[in-house]
Amino acid sequence: MSFVDSHCHINFHELAENITDVLAKMQQNDVLNALCVSVNLADFPEVLALASQYPHIYASVGVHPDYEQVEEPTVARLVALAQHAKVVAIGETGLDYLRLTGDLEWQRERFRTHIRAARECAKPLIIHTRNAAEATLRIMAEEGAADAGGVLHCFTESWEVAQQALDMGFYISFSGIITFKSALQIKAVAQRVPLDRMLIETDSPYLAPVPFRGKLNQPGYVKHVAEEIALLRDISVAEVGLRTSENFARLFKLS
Repeated sequence: MSFVDSHCHINFHELAENITDVLAKMQQNDVLNALCVSVNLADFPEVLALASQYPHIYASVGVHPDYEQVEEPTVARLVALAQHAKVVAIGETGLDYLRLTGDLEWQRERFRTHIRAARECAKPLIIHTRNAAEATLRIMAEEGAADAGGVLHCFTESWEVAQQALDMGFYISFSGIITFKSALQIKAVAQRVPLDRMLIETDSPYLAPVPFRGKLNQPGYVKHVAEEIALLRDISVAEVGLRTSENFARLFKLS
């Protein structure tokens, strides 16, 4: 039985300062691979350094939708940085209307830039959407995101949103939120997403699953997400681990 954490931030100082312990906990919990996801260009070298140093860690390149006052990516810059063999995706990108207010056209333009880069370099997108599902799906359609493919990570939307993303060829990824008692909508979606289009993640250091809720999250805890999905679907944890690991390898074009 083994697992893959399809989305984490182990370069963040909370985890990076104890990286040896974090990697050991992955091994203890049969987490064979993890994707360390970029949130801005300034810290991308840290992400890439981890992926370069450890064979079982992969990287993405991108700028998070709610990061203000940071270097704005261009298509050319993203494509150039994505040429490294350990960079397997563009993102995290998308739209986040929860925290920020006012004219967010800059967010939408940044999202379009990432989609265009992903199409150009033929690498999948890691998409974050919060309080912005309609606009996210519209821009995905307008920019031809289906040509690049990708994943809606840390999914918290309705089945209707999931279905539209699935229709564009995207995968749906579930985080530790699915273990929360109140997450009834997410649990219902997890029962319906096809097993061959599902990923699991921690989004660590955030969103630790039960029984670690409220504590620092880490990739070694991703098995608790798999356990909840197995319970919801009445299948074995081993099958969830196997299928989501196969999906990870297929989406990110890993041998």
